[in-house]
Amino acid sequence: MLQSTQKRFLALVTIIAALGGFLFGFDMAVVSGIIEPVKNQFSLSAASEGWFVSSALLGCIAGVAFSGSLSDSIGRKKVLFLAAILFLISAIGFSFSENYSILISFRVLAGMAVGVASNISPLYISEIAPASIRGRLAGSFQVNIVTGILVAYLVNYLLSGIGEDSWRYMLGVMVVPAALFAILLRSIPESPRWLVLNNRD
Repeated sequence: MLQSTQKRFLALVTIIAALGGFLFGFDMAVVSGIIEPVKNQFSLSAASEGWFVSSALLGCIAGVAFSGSLSDSIGRKKVLFLAAILFLISAIGFSFSENYSILISFRVLAGMAVGVASNISPLYISEIAPASIRGRLAGSFQVNIVTGILVAYLVNYLLSGIGEDSWRYMLGVMVVPAALFAILLRSIPESPRWLVLNNRD
């Protein structure tokens, strides 16, 4: 039976790890509000517009591909921190992009962050959770994805009327949760399963 202090600790650690899901949802949904101003500002063709939207999926595939083996090698916590840094860099880069090629580069980088977070956040949560509440805690990742989508739509709505650079602010908002994710990750433990697999009982 878990003690109340253990439950509070598990809840806190789960909330922090599940921030990866929030950033996942936010990054994927915020595009709905920025595509029109980006299209107008950079005079995008239909093909360029399509590539802008879909390029994140390329990064996502790459993020999923390398994150599993990397987390086995250096640990879940460090790879989650890498995802937070990728989210942070992409949000800052997006906000200051002055040409289409740079914009695409940061879009791919954001996709990599999504791929890493979507793979490692639920893995980490499932490995720290006791069997009796594993489903409940792992489900928090999905809740955070939906919350991130909702917040992205609200941000898009609130910032849509502030001018032609509104898209920069919509993307720039992601700096706040990404920085918070990176800072809070320093306070969580490494996955117990990973420690055992690496002879660190």
